[in-house]
Amino acid sequence: MAETLLPTSQDQVFGPAERKRLRRTIAGSAVGNIIEQYDFALYGAVAALVFGDLFFPSFNPTVALLAAFSTYAVGFIARPLGSLVAGHLGDLHGRKTILVAMLLVAGLSTVAIGMLPTYEAIGVWAPIFLVTLRFVQGFSFGGEYGGAILMVSESAPRERRGFYTGFVPASSAIGVLLSTAALFALSFMPAGAFETWGWRIPFLFSIVLVVTGLFIRLRLNESPAFVKAEKTGKKTRKPIIEAIKTNPKEILLAAGISFGFGTLNYVVLTWLLSYTAIDLEVPKKVGLVALAIGMIFYGVSNWASSAISDKLGRRPVILAGGIAFAAWSFPMFLLINTEQPALIVVAVSVATTFGGMIYGPLASLISELFATKFRYSGASMGYQLGQTLGGGFSPLIATALYAATGASWSVAIYLVAAGLVTALCTYFLTETKARDLTT
Repeated sequence: MAETLLPTSQDQVFGPAERKRLRRTIAGSAVGNIIEQYDFALYGAVAALVFGDLFFPSFNPTVALLAAFSTYAVGFIARPLGSLVAGHLGDLHGRKTILVAMLLVAGLSTVAIGMLPTYEAIGVWAPIFLVTLRFVQGFSFGGEYGGAILMVSESAPRERRGFYTGFVPASSAIGVLLSTAALFALSFMPAGAFETWGWRIPFLFSIVLVVTGLFIRLRLNESPAFVKAEKTGKKTRKPIIEAIKTNPKEILLAAGISFGFGTLNYVVLTWLLSYTAIDLEVPKKVGLVALAIGMIFYGVSNWASSAISDKLGRRPVILAGGIAFAAWSFPMFLLINTEQPALIVVAVSVATTFGGMIYGPLASLISELFATKFRYSGASMGYQLGQTLGGGFSPLIATALYAATGASWSVAIYLVAAGLVTALCTYFLTETKARDLTT
């Protein structure tokens, strides 16, 4: 059996067979995350650019944008439910099967959005179906990410766990880049074509990514930590309840870090597109190019920060990222408000670099906080709860703040608070980088 070749301790030296298996695990975990990030980034960008007019045409522009971002938030509201279901099943039956199921659900719901009639065609049913599909998207992502990082972190050698696990959050940048590249290419379409039918193309393209992802993911081995827990009988029938009873502090603090990061991340990835295009009247291409370049910095920062955390620890790197983002919030808007494309690129790139300093090590951190028997449940619950409260509502809150004040400083204050929440919650956690995840 293949499992007999797996190491039983993360202190053991990996041979060629283990390294090959780990590379396959990284690829299988990353591909699902790429697809999920593509789906979420695509939805957020299209919601910012056209969904208000297509699905909520009876509202004034600001209210329509709020309504579009509300459907965006629905996807985040579904995340904790997805994390609970997938976490429970993943701790009971293994990580691999759940990850395959989540990938299928995500891809099919995204393709269905691309085929959805607009308000003009079917009236009020259009936003109802949109909200429903968005909920399904969020459910799948809630179950996906925790399992993806566990597959790698539970398979990697302890001393280089951040290095290897960091490839999963770093792959988020690829998903956002694919989405941004698709939208940028479509921005050259004739006037009105994108709003009429062009926006559907990148949603339908998701089926190609799903087929590719399934081909890779179906060939994965189960996590060695789960295999060991299954063989030794170190499992629980109620992983969610046991995680809450055993590690309530860790769940809440992980949620706090995720809340702060989600706020920072999705204001930059989503709200800034509408702010630059609608409020500053900067061409849409500028915002998309800035986001694409920013994602390159984001991906590098994710992986590099995660690798560095193997030496310095998860806490110092995440702390630095939260404080740096808080400090950058006001300068970021000063540069963006110049309406100069080059300065907008600089503003977004620095912001995404600081965001990567949080997101990269956070992947290892949340997997290291919990025992194997309820790790999927605990890690997913903490991360997705924070993402729901931070990421899901941040575009709505940013839109409302700007509408109320007419000034970007109100959003900057919001980002400062989010960065400090991340830093504070990280401060109260103990360092985790030395923990053996096979126990």
